[in-house]
Amino acid sequence: MSQLEIITHRPEETQKLGTRLGELVQPGDNFLLVGGLGAGKTCLTQGIAWGLDIEEYAASPSFVVVRELKGRLPLYHIDLYRLENLEEIAELGLDDYLYGSGVCVVEWAEKGLSLLPPEHLLIEIDYLADTERRLKLKPRGQRYRNIVAEL
Repeated sequence: MSQLEIITHRPEETQKLGTRLGELVQPGDNFLLVGGLGAGKTCLTQGIAWGLDIEEYAASPSFVVVRELKGRLPLYHIDLYRLENLEEIAELGLDDYLYGSGVCVVEWAEKGLSLLPPEHLLIEIDYLADTERRLKLKPRGQRYRNIVAEL
């Protein structure tokens, strides 16, 4: 499957999709989230955390760049929002997270796409209405095509 488009009508539906993704993850998976402020990136991440049996609330890590949450697998919630250029992102040394044995969710991934793993699940989230969102899941690599097919 090359791409999947899903429209959610409530934040709970976005979280439910995230929960299903979290149930399907394997060590080393990377989810790259793209969307404007308030699009639902953190809402989706909360669901992924729940799917990993993480009890801690997955708040946006905007001020710390990376938050580590512990569950069935570690979840590295990375937020590139406050970073201005590729050099700043490269200096963070995110490779241990991105190529490690946990699961990475990267918000504002468009800021550093050229530095992020070539195989990933890119999720573009568009604001349609007050609570309605369109999520476009674009897999890069067979592993992520399999995840999209499972959904």
